[in-house]
Amino acid sequence: MRDMVLIALYAFAGAAVTGLAGAGALRLLRRRSLTTSLAVVAAVGVVAMLAGTLAVAWAMFLSPHDLTVVTTVVAMAAVVSLATALLLGHRVVASSRELARAARSFGDGGDFTAPDGPAPAELEALSRELAATSARLAESRDRERALETSRRELVAWISHDLRTPLAGLRAMSEALEDGVATDPGRYLRQIRTEVERLNDMVGDLFELSRIHAGTLPLTPARISLYDLIGDALAGADPLAREHGVRLVGDRVAAVPVEVDGKEMSRVLGNLLVNAIRRTPADGTVAVAAEPSAEGVVVSVTDGCGGIPEEDLPRVFDTGWRGTHARTPPAGAGLGLAIVRGIVEAHRGRTTVRNIPGGCRFEVTLPVAGPTGV
Repeated sequence: MRDMVLIALYAFAGAAVTGLAGAGALRLLRRRSLTTSLAVVAAVGVVAMLAGTLAVAWAMFLSPHDLTVVTTVVAMAAVVSLATALLLGHRVVASSRELARAARSFGDGGDFTAPDGPAPAELEALSRELAATSARLAESRDRERALETSRRELVAWISHDLRTPLAGLRAMSEALEDGVATDPGRYLRQIRTEVERLNDMVGDLFELSRIHAGTLPLTPARISLYDLIGDALAGADPLAREHGVRLVGDRVAAVPVEVDGKEMSRVLGNLLVNAIRRTPADGTVAVAAEPSAEGVVVSVTDGCGGIPEEDLPRVFDTGWRGTHARTPPAGAGLGLAIVRGIVEAHRGRTTVRNIPGGCRFEVTLPVAGPTGV
């Protein structure tokens, strides 16, 4: 028993010295190819066995004949181990180079395509992560392009919409200044109207900037949806009368919601104004609120005749106003973008779809939870 303990100690000492030397070699070669590191690992295993054997032989536990036999066996094992390590290293390096080429094309702005052929599990996992990252970046690029297009359109439309009232204000102010205005009172009333229109446009821009910056202040409170829609209908009634449009709100459930009353009133007001302006005289704008599996759905249905299918995905984009025939006399196409921003800030969502004779805008909001006792 004592001899076996000594043999184990001598073998461990010889192998430990080899292991420390191998660790130092791996540290020095850590920036070299993986093939080199695998060859070092294979060599360390074989040399450790040989060193342990030599230590045992030095302690006179092995005869010269046995030492020769063991050394020959270890030498053959070294050849096979090194060949296997080099082959494995070559395969891993080849897979790594293919993955690097694929990642290089991905980094140049293209889509990532995983290399063909089998690869180690770690490289396969890395390839899947790169493919998922490529898909996310492609979506981000598409969103960025869409936002940039919306920004350009918004700047163009804002510039056009500002030019007209500013030119009118300048002409009217010059007429009043020169004393050539035939009806100064009418001019002053028109100036006030144009100033209010410009003020509304600036207010919309400010609201939209807060939404995009994520700084829209919300003060949620438990409100009855019935009361909220009733107030919105009352506020939109004068505009509906002016356009000869009937407002209908007889399918509104008294569902409690936890929202910012001021901001949600703006949402309903924007939807109603949008619907009234696009509904012909003697048409109907209907408002409904019904519980659903996702919460409560508030819908505003108009008689606009429908929106072209290719324009439906852009309805809530910043600056979108559709065709010239659907462009309102005022505004910069920010109302529906503000609607979407406010609803999403309330963890809701907005959708639009065509129905016979018009379209329906839907706002889905979470229902308020039960109050505590």
